[in-house]
Amino acid sequence: MIPWESLLIYVTPKGRRYLKRLREGEDWHSTDGIVKADEVHELNFGEIVHTHLGSPVLVQEAGLFDRLQGIKRQTQIIYAKDIAQICLMLGAGPGRTIVEAGCGSGGLTLALSWFCGPTGRVISHDAREEFVALARRNLEWAGLGQNVELHHKDIAQGFAAKNADALFLDVRTPWLYLDQALAAVRPGAAFGFLLPTVDQVKELLLGLEKRPFANIEVCELLKRPWKPLADRLRPEDRMTAHTGFLIFARQQVQDEDFLSRKPLGTRERKQEAARRERLGLPSLQEVTNP
Repeated sequence: MIPWESLLIYVTPKGRRYLKRLREGEDWHSTDGIVKADEVHELNFGEIVHTHLGSPVLVQEAGLFDRLQGIKRQTQIIYAKDIAQICLMLGAGPGRTIVEAGCGSGGLTLALSWFCGPTGRVISHDAREEFVALARRNLEWAGLGQNVELHHKDIAQGFAAKNADALFLDVRTPWLYLDQALAAVRPGAAFGFLLPTVDQVKELLLGLEKRPFANIEVCELLKRPWKPLADRLRPEDRMTAHTGFLIFARQQVQDEDFLSRKPLGTRERKQEAARRERLGLPSLQEVTNP
């Protein structure tokens, strides 16, 4: 039996998908006919209900991906392919405290709430009050957010968190808030960033190298679906390609002895020499031969 207030998907034989909430007395009307709410309530997920015109409709449970696709948007939400990697790299899970800034419509906030569960915490910030209100409405609609704190706050004044396990910034100039971000997390915390342009990534990398960060990674994710046909397996005509740059790092104490022992090729030595010159640090020779 499907509980009332469940979020579910109606799938027609033509493959059209409709995200609806099951409420007592609220039948679903479509061009294929009317689906009675009482009849759906008596089913299990994955079963078929028929409209009053006799058209079959498949009833599925709405998962996290469906909820992400169904939220109201005033901003471009982060793509699901990127959200998955972000949650993995930040270690989102039970008992974890994750901080984010730039919640926008709340897509990533929703996913973090899902993965952190009742024992975790998500502390989200946005400088625009209307986005905080929208994210709150989307969380309530999705049946999530009990573990989320939403703050209308300018992060230039600091974050509303201390000793967090991880922090994610989806703001235009994240390099301006790195000191505030470091003050909000515990030692060794994971960091993530999303940026749309190469110039922004460059500025962020310059900011990271001036501070105690390590394990820096820059990547983009591409999703290429294939036709699920055993006798005609081939790629789909469309794919989700570049949507933004993901940058990840960890807070890490900078130890000269540790860094000097890293094996470097010719190119890496030139890059390290340029970095040390930018930061006004001793050369490699001075470090290895004091």
